[in-house]
Order: sequence, then structure tokens, then C-alpha cells
Amino acid sequence: MSLLYVACGIVAGFLGALLGLGGGIIITPMLTLAFGLDIKYAIGASVISVIATSSGASIAYLKDDLLNLRVAMFLEIATTIGAIVGALLTGIFAPQILYVFFGALLLFSAYNMAKKILFIKKDHLYQGPVSKTVARLNLNGRYYDKQEQREISYELTHLTGGFSMMFGAGIASGLLGIGSGAFKVLAMDTIMKMPLKPSSATSNLMMGVTAAASATIYLFNGSIQPLIAGPIAIGVLVGASVGTRVMPRLKARTLRMLFVPVLLYLGVQMVVKGMGWLN
Repeated sequence: MSLLYVACGIVAGFLGALLGLGGGIIITPMLTLAFGLDIKYAIGASVISVIATSSGASIAYLKDDLLNLRVAMFLEIATTIGAIVGALLTGIFAPQILYVFFGALLLFSAYNMAKKILFIKKDHLYQGPVSKTVARLNLNGRYYDKQEQREISYELTHLTGGFSMMFGAGIASGLLGIGSGAFKVLAMDTIMKMPLKPSSATSNLMMGVTAAASATIYLFNGSIQPLIAGPIAIGVLVGASVGTRVMPRLKARTLRMLFVPVLLYLGVQMVVKGMGWLN
């Protein structure tokens, strides 16, 4: 079983680092559906996997100058508070509700990614009015795109909307034991108009901080089992290190196309099980 957990972690770490969605979005459905674990222990293991994904990916993205550290630290104010609130709410909800809620999150993520694939052929940088708050906080940035082989500068907007979305992402993270990277990437890529690659890289850093804020609560309520979380964390670190080498060399459109079918399949399975349609 330990070897299977390691393999599960490698897959989750690779996909998590690649798209900034966190290993937890794969770990929780996989442990509950494939291994038949209680969702309480699956969530505990996924919290640790999110921290491992973040640790493995953030170092590489920081070296490549892909992640925006100032944006991450500013938005973590909202996600950390939300994560603590979400973790405190876990005892209130029945497991079936968690299944449905988690599945709905996956399907929502798939919908947003599919919409960009179908209707947006090429990502465009924001070229609207300069936000005084963004400029004052020095949140705009630049990165070198290895796929396009050029440096890209970008400006951010709608800081309030992104901050509000991050608070909701924090609640989802604490409630479901995931990095809620789907909401984080959505907030930065769609609302704040940050390009997908730095959004993904910045999301990876933020997920670890958010998960760490709620990990203590899961540790004390017995949800984290070392024999499950340990092997998964090892696999996640390996997978994340590979994912960080692949992601900068892919097109943003390719990144979205890779993950939509995975999100759809897992989302449907979780909703079906939560609704009691499967034994």
C-alpha cells in the first residue's frame, strides 16, 4: 500500500505543479474512490500533499522568476483567514455533503478551463486603466516565457474581486483539505488578469501557506495518519519536481486542455458518490 500511495502522490504532485491546482484536488478523490478510505483521512493526507506540492514547486518557480511573491503574500491574508474558518466548519457537515461540494468544485473548474479553450484562442494581457492600488503595492510583474522565448510584462486589475475570491478559496481549502488552486488560479488569471503561467506558479506557493494554516487543526482532530500521508508526501515531492520542469515549456492553451478531462471525470464521480447513487 505504501508503494501505491507513493505512486498516487507522484501523479498528484506532477499535475498539481503543472497547473497550480494542488495535489489535494487529485489525492482526495483518488483515496476515497480508488482506495476506499474514509474521506476524513483522505482530507488529512491531502493537506500534507498540498504542502509538499507547494514546497517542491515553489522553489523551482522562484528560481525561474515565474511566481509573483508580492501578489502571493498580499492575497494570502485572505486565504489564510478563510482556511481557518473552513477547517472549523468541517465537523458541521456530513461526509456526503463534502463529496458533493468537492465534486461541484471540480466541475466548476473544468467549466472555466473548457470555456477558455473553446472561446479564447490566445491569452491576451490586460491593457486597461492602471490600478493605483496595484501600482502603490508594486504588484505588477514580468517573467521569461521559455515556450515563446521572450520576456513578458503584465499589469493587474480588479484587486478587490481577486481578494474576495481568495477568501472563498481559503474556506474551500480548510473545508475540503485541498489547495483550492482552481479558485486561486481563477482569481488571478480571470479576475486580476495575470497570465496563466505566473498565476499557476504563484498559486503553488499560496496553497502551501493556506494548507499549513489548517493543518494543525486536522492534526489534533486525528485526520492526519502518518502511514498514509507520509508515502503520499514523498511521491508528491517527486512528481512536483518533474511538473515544474515541464510547465514553463508548454503553451497556456495546452495546460488547460490537459486537465479538463481529469476534472470532469473526478468531479462526476465525487458528486455521484455523494448523492448516494453508488454503493
